[in-house]
Amino acid sequence: MLTSQILLWTAVIVEGLLIAALARQVGILHERIAPAGALTLHQNVKIGETASPMTVTTIEGAPVEIGGKRDGRSQLLFFASPDCPVCKSLLPVVRSAATAEADWLDIVIAGDGSKAEYQRLRDLNGLENVPTVLSEALGRAFGVSKLPYAVLLDEAGRVASLGLVNSREHLESLFEAKERGVASIQDFLARRQKEA
Repeated sequence: MLTSQILLWTAVIVEGLLIAALARQVGILHERIAPAGALTLHQNVKIGETASPMTVTTIEGAPVEIGGKRDGRSQLLFFASPDCPVCKSLLPVVRSAATAEADWLDIVIAGDGSKAEYQRLRDLNGLENVPTVLSEALGRAFGVSKLPYAVLLDEAGRVASLGLVNSREHLESLFEAKERGVASIQDFLARRQKEA
């Protein structure tokens, strides 16, 4: 009986030490893993380039100015499709950003397809107050080839950041890149490593 108790306590102590070592390794890995930003694909639009001003029409028929000087406001173009599951999963994030960043950011949902599908997509996600435009030319102007894709234009109508966004972290990385004045979070981390 005594032998089994000693063996059990030894096993518990060894397990505790292994758990502590594992927790330490997880902490070290967490420090080494860099944040993931929006994936910048090979595109014909460069960061810092002034976007050609363009007027597009919402699905309700109202004109929306894309690019150009914006009186101290930035503009986020979120390219999505009703049949894209990742796009649908990000629409609550877009709705949250439209509310949380309303003091400096205008959001436009953009796509190419059926007006009825985009109306339904917008209504199902509580985005009635976010302009939705259908324009193939807009997608081509920003080199959109995969969805969901986002382009952040600064107050002067310049491309501040852009990329393929598959998560909240990716979308927020566009705001962070603009704030830090870099092309992407990866660009910022690469510069930091060169300085170190």
